[in-house]
Amino acid sequence: MVRRGDRLLLAAAALLLGITSAAAEDAQVNTIQDIFQHLRTCWKPPPAARARPIDITVVVSFNRAGNILGHPRITYESAEASDDDRVQYRIAVMEALQRCTPMPFTDAMAGAAAGRPFAVQFRNRKTSPPTPERRA
Repeated sequence: MVRRGDRLLLAAAALLLGITSAAAEDAQVNTIQDIFQHLRTCWKPPPAARARPIDITVVVSFNRAGNILGHPRITYESAEASDDDRVQYRIAVMEALQRCTPMPFTDAMAGAAAGRPFAVQFRNRKTSPPTPERRA
């Protein structure tokens, strides 16, 4: 039996595999910092009515043409997130990747970035949750 959240995740993956959209901006990506900046311009977190704010990290690689190489992988989600929150944010991450690819690499950056994994953090919480204090 396929759960609702699994169906949404599969739909997001299917969208990602069909990436053909133009880059979000015409600015050339020439540094590693530019890669992260460019991806963040495409980020649109789900509205609070659909999901509580969480932090999420995705590892993604690109080929020389700026297209996603392989499959992006979610490596971190806020611990307090519900299953529905996670699904909504995973979809938002995949949509951001769609909007931003192909990445408009300069020739030099295309060679430097091709095949390398980038861990991109999308932060949507105002503050981090409190950590329990440890006493010695």
